[in-house]
Amino acid sequence: ISICRDLPNIEVITFSVNGISDLEPLHQCQNLSELYLRRNNIASLDELFYLKALPRLRVLWLAENPCCGPDPHRYRMTVLRNLPSLQKLDNQAVTEEELSQALVDGVEITAPPARRSVENGWSEGTASSAAGSTTEPHSELLSCSLEETNKTQEELDMKPVPRDKYSSFSSQETDCSCRQRNNVLSAILLLMKELDAEGLEIIQQTVARRLQAFQKKELQEE
Repeated sequence: ISICRDLPNIEVITFSVNGISDLEPLHQCQNLSELYLRRNNIASLDELFYLKALPRLRVLWLAENPCCGPDPHRYRMTVLRNLPSLQKLDNQAVTEEELSQALVDGVEITAPPARRSVENGWSEGTASSAAGSTTEPHSELLSCSLEETNKTQEELDMKPVPRDKYSSFSSQETDCSCRQRNNVLSAILLLMKELDAEGLEIIQQTVARRLQAFQKKELQEE
């Protein structure tokens, strides 16, 4: 997610199923209109502090994060109180009645979350939430990552990634490195939409050189 600090004009971000816990890198994305963060490690609704300064944000998907807590009503009211410009939250349209009720039932967030370091580098709140949750099976993570990547490729009129090829990568890497590579791939594919013909030619030339370098390295190893 740190790449977003260098993408102030990005409009749509899909970071579902990525282990994200910190939304600070998003606070400068002033053109952001849609943000998908389903099933991450966001421990506190205080992270909404970083989204309050985004004037164009209209769609947010935050469900299945620890910050949603045991009370769905309180969660939704707090999000809408702090982000009253939302038109859709967790794939459900926002109504005028909800926005009015949020002023009563929601909690206003006025400061960023406190981050107290622990041995593993997470905040204490995130660590405790993670400890209380169950780990997702690798097959489910693979399925979700593949779904997100193929969705992006379909939008670009590209062929979807074959499941057998996708699985072969994951069998050679750790879950973390596999997800990280797929996140980078999804980000690159999304950014390609913003390029003109000249930009795409530069990408094509760069990819060709990289492939040649990999092929040369493989031949040397053999």
